[in-house]
Amino acid sequence: MKDTMKILVAYDGSDCAKSALDDMRIAGLPDNAQVQVVGVLETWLPPPSSWELTEGAIQASREMDVLSQAQEAAVSLRALFPSWDLNVQEEMGSPASVLLKIADGWKPDLIVIGSHGRSALGRFFLGSVSQKVVHEAHCSVRVARGRVQEPDTPLRLLIGVDGSAGSEAAVDMVVRRQWPANTEVELVNATWSSPHLYSEAAATALTTWLAEEHARIETMLKNAQEKLAAKGLQVSVLVKQEDPKTLLCEEAERWGADCIFVGAKGVGKLERLLIGSVSSAVAARANCSVEVVRA
Repeated sequence: MKDTMKILVAYDGSDCAKSALDDMRIAGLPDNAQVQVVGVLETWLPPPSSWELTEGAIQASREMDVLSQAQEAAVSLRALFPSWDLNVQEEMGSPASVLLKIADGWKPDLIVIGSHGRSALGRFFLGSVSQKVVHEAHCSVRVARGRVQEPDTPLRLLIGVDGSAGSEAAVDMVVRRQWPANTEVELVNATWSSPHLYSEAAATALTTWLAEEHARIETMLKNAQEKLAAKGLQVSVLVKQEDPKTLLCEEAERWGADCIFVGAKGVGKLERLLIGSVSSAVAARANCSVEVVRA
């Protein structure tokens, strides 16, 4: 990460966008950063049908407020982070496409976005803006969700560790950030069990691979514990035989995690073949904020 962190903040005035601003207070972000707040007025190309115009008339009037709301978002962030270099950018178009284009040119370290935006019509036709950004951005993405924090409770961060370079990057990202005293970190690993295979050769090869992966992950967990403890964080480890997507989301809810950190990619093609994309599934399903880390 560069000396001055570059953060791209997507803002559309929705409740989720407001929660994302509030969530930035507990994201461990540095005192000095270059921050671009982007307000996007969603437009249709080609022009919408009469049905879409009728259904979207009220919505369109609200979306016109996005440009001024981006300014308000910047004011809120200045109150939280007075040392930040803040700018506001106003654009028109498809929100996800606009954000990705700006990110490709400006090259931020982190994109912060709410879990859902204002436009139900846009979600219906284009899918979730946050999910598209998570999939296609070349930098880390924080899908922020608001949470009610009980007084005097420590900040809790959950990190998914699977032995991949991505999960190692997630650990390193947490180490770089600034956290309050008594912040707790839980390292979570979903272990593999060997599926039944009819070929003895295939079963042997898979069993050998699993044993090597387990040993490598044990080493990574130990190294991660040492790094995080040296940062003054309180660290615990959970290793459980369960589907990673399910384990990360359920453990985050049980433990009361404020954010889940996961690598953008897992250990390789075999993992993705068996369990799919863990990072995108967790970003979509978790009840807390999720930061998908790209090195």
